[in-house]
Amino acid sequence: MQLIRITVQDFRNLSWVDLEILGQRLFLVGKNGQGKTNLLEAMALAGALRSFRTSDARDLIAHGRPQANLAWEWRSESGQQKVVATFRPGSKELTVDGEKIPRVGDYLGRFSTVVFSSQDLQLIRGGPALRRRWIDSLLATAHPEYLRNLQRYTRALEARNRLLRDAAKDAELAAFEREMAGEAAELVVCRRKASVPLSLLVKDAATAVAEPGESTAFSLRIEDGADRQDYWLSTWEETREKDRILKSTTAGPHRDDVKLQINGHSARDYGSEGQQRTLVLAMRLAEARYLRDITGRRPLVLADDVLGELDSGRRHRFWLALGEEHQVVATGTELPTDAGQPWQIVEIEAGKLINR
Repeated sequence: MQLIRITVQDFRNLSWVDLEILGQRLFLVGKNGQGKTNLLEAMALAGALRSFRTSDARDLIAHGRPQANLAWEWRSESGQQKVVATFRPGSKELTVDGEKIPRVGDYLGRFSTVVFSSQDLQLIRGGPALRRRWIDSLLATAHPEYLRNLQRYTRALEARNRLLRDAAKDAELAAFEREMAGEAAELVVCRRKASVPLSLLVKDAATAVAEPGESTAFSLRIEDGADRQDYWLSTWEETREKDRILKSTTAGPHRDDVKLQINGHSARDYGSEGQQRTLVLAMRLAEARYLRDITGRRPLVLADDVLGELDSGRRHRFWLALGEEHQVVATGTELPTDAGQPWQIVEIEAGKLINR
């Protein structure tokens, strides 16, 4: 897949942008606060229709405007497709080649994007919820059935938590546990299948980017037997009293975590900043390759000023590891000097584009 045009209206500080993308490499350059990341964010929305910066659609809409409008044109071996999205507070509308798409799940996986952002460091430094969100987003894009299982499990989990807060009886809780157990097992099955290839992809990417001698390990923490319904039924029966006290479900796939290590130690506690940045780059590289392997389509790679904090050696190895197969859009305050390929250069100033 190749993004060949993006049109943006009333999106953050971008009142109107119509940008034709000429090839495989586009670099958005400008001073801080001019709109580079906003345009990159608009491109990223083409993947999952969800921002990597905010969960509130109101943040996406220009001040004083009722909605934000975006359009993306893609080219593939089968021809061209146009996606149009309208974001309003609390809602979004989506069409593909003029056909309305009623549910996000019917759209996921058609056009994939992978974002490299400075916020990615929180995948190591932040709590388990961020890492679960990353793995859930990746698997939902690669496997449509995963999203359906996750949505059904989440609805049942929320219902069980409400019952816990209302001091419901065992019979009422058991009813929702039976509904949750099958979905929980299916989530674990998909996560477990993805764990080995993702682990290898992260290791290979980290080896390509890191300093010689650095060893990186990635794994999903999954309990033995968690891919069976009876495991969860017995687990939730055993934890009911504890859950009643805490008014929350304390066991389930919503509590899983990703284990990240550097040279045999916790990446969060013992990794240097350079090592941590290398690891999150490796995770994003692995994400891109996993999507390519599973869907057969190369995702659009979006790099938001993430390489400035790396030394020149790691930057050079990153571009080599990324290769030439992906279309890349990057941002920065200075033009790239070690990316190895010519770039289409577009300068952004106060939300306006200046082609160089």
